[in-house]
Amino acid sequence: MHQRIVILDFGSQFTQLIARRVREAGVYSEIWPCTLPLEEVAAMNPQGIILSGGPSSVYDEGAPQLDPAILDLKREDGSNVPIFGICYGLQVMAHALGGEVQSAAKREFGRAGVETDTANPLFEGIPEGSQVWMSHGDHLTRLPEGFEVIAHTDNAPIAAVRSTRYPHYGVQFHPEVHHTPHGPEIIRNFVIGICGCDGDWSAASFIEEKKAEIREQVGEDHVILGLSGGVDSSVAAVLLHEAIGDQLTCIFVNNGLLRKGEWEQVQQTFRDNYQIRLKAIDASDLFLDRLADVVDPERKRVIIGNTFVEVFDDAKAEIIDELGAKPKFLAQGTLYPDVIESVSFKGPSATIKTHHNVGGLPEEMEFEVVEPFRELFKDEVRAIGRLLNVPEEIVGRHPFPGPGLGIRVIGPVTRQDVALLQEADHIFISELRNWNLYDDVWQAFAVLLPVQTVGVMGDERTYENVCALRAVTSVDGMTADWSRLPNDFLAHVSNRIVNEIRGINRTVYDISSKPPATIEWE
Repeated sequence: MHQRIVILDFGSQFTQLIARRVREAGVYSEIWPCTLPLEEVAAMNPQGIILSGGPSSVYDEGAPQLDPAILDLKREDGSNVPIFGICYGLQVMAHALGGEVQSAAKREFGRAGVETDTANPLFEGIPEGSQVWMSHGDHLTRLPEGFEVIAHTDNAPIAAVRSTRYPHYGVQFHPEVHHTPHGPEIIRNFVIGICGCDGDWSAASFIEEKKAEIREQVGEDHVILGLSGGVDSSVAAVLLHEAIGDQLTCIFVNNGLLRKGEWEQVQQTFRDNYQIRLKAIDASDLFLDRLADVVDPERKRVIIGNTFVEVFDDAKAEIIDELGAKPKFLAQGTLYPDVIESVSFKGPSATIKTHHNVGGLPEEMEFEVVEPFRELFKDEVRAIGRLLNVPEEIVGRHPFPGPGLGIRVIGPVTRQDVALLQEADHIFISELRNWNLYDDVWQAFAVLLPVQTVGVMGDERTYENVCALRAVTSVDGMTADWSRLPNDFLAHVSNRIVNEIRGINRTVYDISSKPPATIEWE
């Protein structure tokens, strides 16, 4: 395992950004809840520890606190583990050591210029007056014993501190966010300069190490993988195939809710181009029959998920007959954000909607799980896909929900409506590519509304469906803003949809952000 930076999460909305910045510096990082016991932190042998921000005040009842013993952790060479506290992380570290934190007279939120008070490795190479991003209601008013101020802003006399005895640092601002332009350099100074990490972690090194790990885990046994045609399962399929060859069998289910041409494209890509053992099952009639007259989106998700499990289980039985052996492993495209959510100290989030992942199969299927990407973010999986020469139309593909078009046909799902939506969505996505706009948005799609409106086509009156177009910009899908696509582009797409698709006579564009809306409509 490469050198590791452990990030202890105190509830900040930016914690994943910290991990990303550390990895951009070529250092492997992991996020763990701040409640992780000391012995478990020590067992990971971290080269350094970062304490994230958080929404609490250190004096609030039930506010997350820092075990002071973490500040005395030693590395294998006997040196103290470097610590870097960010915003609340600084405050909780200072509080644990006897410093004083108070509520600020006015919450400081927004840009500030930081000036160093003394030369130090954390700000090495950072220009004086560099912009930083503040977001805090409390501030440090009295330093713990053995600490000194190393930087300030006009409104924050204590903007950054360090211990004079140990490699412990803290900043009141957020170096991980986009609005701190030199933030990545500050984080790099910590992980490379202060922690002494080599910076040798990369997607390329990950590939070879992961292949060896998969071979060791799987041995001579067989693996099955639920292939959706999306980024995560597709790249996982190629990586696994390079590692274990025909020991991998992929199952691709046509639920009748795929994008236009996807049923054929996925088979051609993986069976013909990669010679991956692929079992393609057209169960579209089964899914669509069960969805007839179902309006509630949660019922749709449950029906689609349960039907998938049923079809997958039948396919598994056929594979056992073909192989003469029972596959021991199930491969899934689980990503690190899913893992982070499962270990968050904040507890489970309120259920906004049920997520159905192609790999989300019940425990009674008795597989051991292979999750090659459980340590990675989506952009890192894309980078690995490109190194594995996975086609760009798959690697760069926008996210697509497990229930497919079933939750983009608002109301009952009929074959006719799915066909209309496939055509509209195809036009929208094709034109985004033609106008070189596809990579500028996080996700784009069409939605078929359960509304009909009057229109005029030539001399005829029409009464047909409304199609909504949705395009958003985002970093990780947790929050999103509607994409400001050019008016000429939207007019062109609308014109094509209305003129080329009989059954749709009006298009609208969704300008809702998340929150308060969600990205998907259902």
